[in-house]
Amino acid sequence: MVIKSNVWLISHSPRRVQLLHDLGIEFRTGEAHVEESYPDSLEPEQIPVFLSQLKANNAKVPMTDETLIITADTIVWAEGRVLGKPADEHEARAMLHLLSGKTHQVITGVTLRSKDRSRSFYEKTEVTFATLRDADIDYYINRYRPFDKAGAYGIQEWIGMVGVEKIDGCFYNVMGLPVYRLYKEMCDFICAE
Repeated sequence: MVIKSNVWLISHSPRRVQLLHDLGIEFRTGEAHVEESYPDSLEPEQIPVFLSQLKANNAKVPMTDETLIITADTIVWAEGRVLGKPADEHEARAMLHLLSGKTHQVITGVTLRSKDRSRSFYEKTEVTFATLRDADIDYYINRYRPFDKAGAYGIQEWIGMVGVEKIDGCFYNVMGLPVYRLYKEMCDFICAE
């Protein structure tokens, strides 16, 4: 199915832009200025959905009958807490040590919004890291500077090749956009109009 709506991706993430482009969808990028905070009472799966809805509701794009907004937010859930983007090398190193030798969840919430309705969903992937050597963590941080990535890593980068033992779920979800589910939901959303 060819998506013929006026599609806006509300994100400056180069990974999301590339994934949506690779899906063959014509789109423009826009922005939403929001404070990425959420109520403490939310379950892990609800957090990225809440944030994607917040972005969708604050998107700065002209809304017409053909406009379709896509927003997303990805969290890394490990040891009972959210690992956001590391502020510096020290925080990145601590996050990777926390993930080393364990399984964590990557959850992406997505919201589709048109002029008069919206739909939100989430996708969850379990990622298991092998035990990471200090030298590998240092090399990765120094070479790849993963400060714009939740959990301080990009699965598509070197650390994913040498450190990820297995994944259960959508690989692209870990990159920040569950493209299979997104395409299905977009087709259903557009056909329902």
